[in-house]
Amino acid sequence: MTHSTATAPLSAALDDFALDPGVRHLNHGSFGAVPRAALAEQRRLRHEMEGDPDRWFRDLPSRVAETRAALAHHMHTPADTFALVANASAGVSAVLGSERLPTGSEVLLTDHAYGAVDMAARRAAARDGARVRVVHVPLDADSSAVTGLMAAAMNPATSLVVVDQVTSATARLLPVRDITVRAHAVGARVLVDGAHAPGLLADPLDLIGEADYWVGNLHKWMCAPRGTAVLFARGPLTQRLFPVIDSWGAADPFPSRFDRQGTVDLTAWLAAPRALDFIEEHYGWDAFRVGSQQLADHAQQTLADALETQIAPATGDQVPAMRLVPLPAGHAADQDAAHALQRHISARTGCEIAVTTWHGQGFLRLSAHLYNTAADYSHLAEQLPRCLADAPR
Repeated sequence: MTHSTATAPLSAALDDFALDPGVRHLNHGSFGAVPRAALAEQRRLRHEMEGDPDRWFRDLPSRVAETRAALAHHMHTPADTFALVANASAGVSAVLGSERLPTGSEVLLTDHAYGAVDMAARRAAARDGARVRVVHVPLDADSSAVTGLMAAAMNPATSLVVVDQVTSATARLLPVRDITVRAHAVGARVLVDGAHAPGLLADPLDLIGEADYWVGNLHKWMCAPRGTAVLFARGPLTQRLFPVIDSWGAADPFPSRFDRQGTVDLTAWLAAPRALDFIEEHYGWDAFRVGSQQLADHAQQTLADALETQIAPATGDQVPAMRLVPLPAGHAADQDAAHALQRHISARTGCEIAVTTWHGQGFLRLSAHLYNTAADYSHLAEQLPRCLADAPR
């Protein structure tokens, strides 16, 4: 990812997004937000596609390849080391669909794994006669402890380790590089779920060491149009990977075989460089990370004070822009309750914020992006105690 200083005040950023100004958007981490400039580029591309579909789809593979080359600049890796996919889950499915797990082997996950990734790993294990082993990683474990817990669970039967770079529900950075060293020592491959990493981290691929596979969404923190993600593989492993959809590019080498996905609207991919370049030129990615971390810290303390709750313990290396605030006991004790509370907060306060749950403890997961201000979190803090008082449980 490129680096620069900010060239525009962050407080004015809301005007650069198409977000409803009547809603306070505090959940960028789930679905992102796309700059108006990138939306305009996507509309232009769709107009071109509808004007001459034959020419569009005839030229599309070469244009996707050009897009990969443009994104390689931001990802700090050659364009032939990664493919574009719809989202991180699609990348995980491509890896698990292409890898074969030895019968009786183990797939290692942590209990912070994203739900869809956990389900995909279990399906692949059942298909191949393998089994899934889940390692409990306490929320307050530091990087050394996390590595030790993962290493202790590895053995010669471990064939694949699937680990988050940035955990989704618990907003923590895991020591992927060290875990990879331990996994390779027992002969296991490593798949890194970096769904939240692009944008939050300056160079996420530099932090994974020699991990074999990595997936990351560009439509979250990097603000690309939705449906844009990256699947990275190392060396000869690239040629083992095939897209979830077999189309006319199936016989092509990686990553070209991913560039042909049939009659699908790929304008999100082609418009993605415009989103990344826009933020770099107008704000600066380094400035975003510094500013969002400061705002996230402030927001965490503001909401914890409002709820009279203790801030979750510092967990290893925190990531810019994401923080946890524990909810009072009894709120969001499971996934259904978390979803219900999220809807209740939205309806009562006009704020969109993530509500997560982990081992029976509910949390507000805070996201801070360019368009957020301290006033957004103060507004939520003022209303949240009354909102929780009559919230469903």
